[in-house]
Amino acid sequence: MSYSMNTKCVQAGYTPGNGEPRQMPIIQSTTFKYDTSEDMGKLFDLEASGYFYSRLQNPTCDLVAAKITELEGGAAGLLTSSGQAANFFALFNICETGSHIVASSSIYGGTFNLIGVTMKKMGIDVTFVSPDASDEELSAAFRPNTRAMFGETIANPALSVLDIEKFARVAHAHNVPLIVDNTFPTPVFCRPFEWGADIVTHATTKYIDGHGSTIGGAVIDSGNFDWEAHAGMYPGLTTPDESYHGIVYTKKFGKGAYITKCVSQLMRDFGCSQSPQSAFYLNLGLESLHVRMPRHFENGLAVAEFLSQSDKVESVNFPHLKGNKYYDLAQKYLPDGGSGVVSFVIKGGRTAAESFMKKLRLIAIETHVADARSCCLNPATATHRQLSDEQLIAAGIPAGLIRVSCGIEDKKDLIADIAQALE
Repeated sequence: MSYSMNTKCVQAGYTPGNGEPRQMPIIQSTTFKYDTSEDMGKLFDLEASGYFYSRLQNPTCDLVAAKITELEGGAAGLLTSSGQAANFFALFNICETGSHIVASSSIYGGTFNLIGVTMKKMGIDVTFVSPDASDEELSAAFRPNTRAMFGETIANPALSVLDIEKFARVAHAHNVPLIVDNTFPTPVFCRPFEWGADIVTHATTKYIDGHGSTIGGAVIDSGNFDWEAHAGMYPGLTTPDESYHGIVYTKKFGKGAYITKCVSQLMRDFGCSQSPQSAFYLNLGLESLHVRMPRHFENGLAVAEFLSQSDKVESVNFPHLKGNKYYDLAQKYLPDGGSGVVSFVIKGGRTAAESFMKKLRLIAIETHVADARSCCLNPATATHRQLSDEQLIAAGIPAGLIRVSCGIEDKKDLIADIAQALE
């Protein structure tokens, strides 16, 4: 039977048997016992499924990964220790020294640095492109050694909306997969695989957890990209892996090849594994995701509409606000909603922003977004405080810019708090 998104958020991933725990069990163990060396040997040779060390796989983590995979409509998935680790794994699993990535320039700053600085030190080059570029402009960024294209459904903090179909069309024309970070809308509001994306990542720290309790990430593979058709470009998947007795992942694991390689090689060697306790918390968040996301969006839209009417506000950025640059794309890819994150520029610059933040009573000042509790940040006095006002403008982050992440409180209370702080 096929269930709705609402039911999957609650029930997917774990189905208890007769007399088994109704709540997903936390398998808080690093190791697992076997009766013979032969039994364990089959696991090390990837000849049997099972668990032997939680750095690679853990039953609790796998159950939660299975739930997110089902929500996204994917073939296989895994959890990581953070969203940063998820994006690194998703890219490095198919890239190596000498590879090249085409990425949207409108992405989270941490991911921008990961791809543009750290992975460059590993010999992997990148070309950043505007999310608004035409097909021809995007195509011009590709090289013979390009192995992946990357973007965010709703960019953090720019709030630009990715034209997934366009990016997928161009990526596939150059025989590479499109990787989309779907953190902000979550599968409740957008399922990138349905628009042509091949791999989806999440910083589960945000809405999927939703309560600021645990850092984590996820990588989900659609199973749709044909690695064998482009075998010469992806030898890690299509040629023997001598560290596993010559296994060819695509031959042995089919649609599970990408994730199996990710676990068998990257999780083995980098150890960016999710803890079972954290996975348990993630599942609690997932069980209410379908209830929370509409409220986040409702509150975000209400706050954006209020701010757009204020004479103390210079501009408001929220994709679903009429007149927004990305309004049409938001209606196409996110017809039911996007996120609860709103950014606005207050008149008076840095001084006014500092004063506004001090006056807030309900909305907390935090380096965080996508939480059940509303929070906000002024980059000029926090994450980007090392920059001058001129440098901030050049970076597209005016000194008066404030980012508000609307939680699931009553929207009237949020608007009242913002109104009194503006006054």
